[in-house]
Amino acid sequence: MINYHIREISPQQTLPIRHEAMWPDKPMDYVILPHDEAGQHYGLFVQNKLISVISLFRKGPSAQFRKFATLTDYHGKGYGTILLKYIMELAEKEGLNRLWCNARVHKSGYYHKFGLKETEECFDKGGISYVVMEKILSKKDESPLSG
Repeated sequence: MINYHIREISPQQTLPIRHEAMWPDKPMDYVILPHDEAGQHYGLFVQNKLISVISLFRKGPSAQFRKFATLTDYHGKGYGTILLKYIMELAEKEGLNRLWCNARVHKSGYYHKFGLKETEECFDKGGISYVVMEKILSKKDESPLSG
């Protein structure tokens, strides 16, 4: 795998990748979230090129990741996995107790690999079926072996 780095980026930097990877047939405005400015946005760069993005929105002790997208030319190379693992580790470090997303139903198997499970919540958007998936995060200080 080629060298990469992950860093926080602006909401505007996420838009071209969100557009190309998720909704290429819609106008660019379609991938802008109403509260993008309230989130934290992360990008994975390969040789200084932004190739994968994810946005994190916290609410109380939980957070939703949204608009997780990787450029098509980089699919299947593990970069999205690296970025998602980074976000999951960040959520645990920050003491969040739940991480969730609106997953495209046909991609739900991908999220199973990270310990996310389907909830009962489902919906359709733009002709695509979604299911809400979540992972309950462990708190290190609640281990029965600690203390």
